[in-house]
Amino acid sequence: MSTVLLACAPLRGHVDPVLAVARGLVDDGHRVVVATGSRFASRIDAAGCEFAPLHGRADYDERDLDTYLPDRHRYRGLALSQYQLQHTFIHPLPDQWATLEALLTTLQPDLVMTDHLFAGVTPLLALPRTERVPVVGLGIGPLAQLSVDTAPPGMAVQPSWTPLGRIRNRLLNTVATKIAFRDTQRLARRLFEGATGRPLPRDFPFILDLTSRFDRLLQLGPREFEYPLTDLSPAVRFVGRPTHALPSIPVPDWWDDLSDGKPIVHVTQGTLANADTSTLLRPALDALAGLDIHVVLSTGGTPIAELGPLPANARAAEFLPYDLLLPRTAAVVSNGGYGTVLAALSEGVPLVIAPGAEDKPEVAARVRFFGVGVDLRTDRPSAGDLRQAVVAVLGEPRYRTAASIIAAAMSSSRPHDAVRDEVDHLLALEHP
Repeated sequence: MSTVLLACAPLRGHVDPVLAVARGLVDDGHRVVVATGSRFASRIDAAGCEFAPLHGRADYDERDLDTYLPDRHRYRGLALSQYQLQHTFIHPLPDQWATLEALLTTLQPDLVMTDHLFAGVTPLLALPRTERVPVVGLGIGPLAQLSVDTAPPGMAVQPSWTPLGRIRNRLLNTVATKIAFRDTQRLARRLFEGATGRPLPRDFPFILDLTSRFDRLLQLGPREFEYPLTDLSPAVRFVGRPTHALPSIPVPDWWDDLSDGKPIVHVTQGTLANADTSTLLRPALDALAGLDIHVVLSTGGTPIAELGPLPANARAAEFLPYDLLLPRTAAVVSNGGYGTVLAALSEGVPLVIAPGAEDKPEVAARVRFFGVGVDLRTDRPSAGDLRQAVVAVLGEPRYRTAASIIAAAMSSSRPHDAVRDEVDHLLALEHP
């Protein structure tokens, strides 16, 4: 039995896929210790793992945005994304590393895994390979890699392989790393040096692109939903979407109302940026009222009462059992959370995306690129635009056809076997 130390940011959208991987490792006989936010302790115990709390600024609660994103209302667009990235992922670096460093000493793990945005692992990745255990990254969002074929992650610009397109990509990559995200990189370097007492090596990659630094980057999604990069990092492995260890959610008391054969349109604003229901949930209710469909909303924990009056064709719950809902769903309206989009695509369900911040515009760009839905390109769509997009997705077969192609690819993958193979390979190299 090997000991695996697994760490991730205390965000439900990170914890869910990471915990699915962790449960698979437990089933394979490994001892798995998961370091994340204290509010997830009971879920980690229930998955058969050992819980280790993050400390200090690293142990924030996404449900209370004012505690770690107090000035978010002052920003829009790229500036908002940078603000959220810095405060959600970069500022916790010292406390994340302090937690990891202590656990490395006490546990002496055989392998470390973190989500791909866990900046606290950079001090470990900065060491020579001979001075540390193997480190595996888990790609829990769209692949974040600087490439000659694409604009930098976060810009949501379509890739281009033409000579002029590659010139554009190179210029935008330079602008992003040297100008637009310069302050983010400087912050990471300053926090790294304060946490370790040594400077971040100059050849260390851009802090938001660690794909080449991990010994493996296991992308928890299908290759068919990623741009075909000609310079894909050799460390990347597409393993698919692990699904077990997800929490069981009971059906709401109105569930039987959905059994009359009408199309079901599911609307969700995710589990993070969902406090303001006026961005997507309420406009969707207003847009779809009167259509001969069932509109089924999940608020991600926001009280249902905050939605206001529901139209006659609408039902709502804080959380819903996707394993029962999505196979019956005709379309999903989302703010672009990677987990929700993959869950929909796994059932061949087309999408309408009103992308929020963080990596959601990148998810929406992929929805547009692969033709599996409509990208509204704003987090505050009008009721008219929403209605038009949903009607198009429901009425034009090409969207469901494209989504079904990805569903077929996902159904043929064996994510837990793929993770097991990569872990066994790295452990064998470590202990021949």
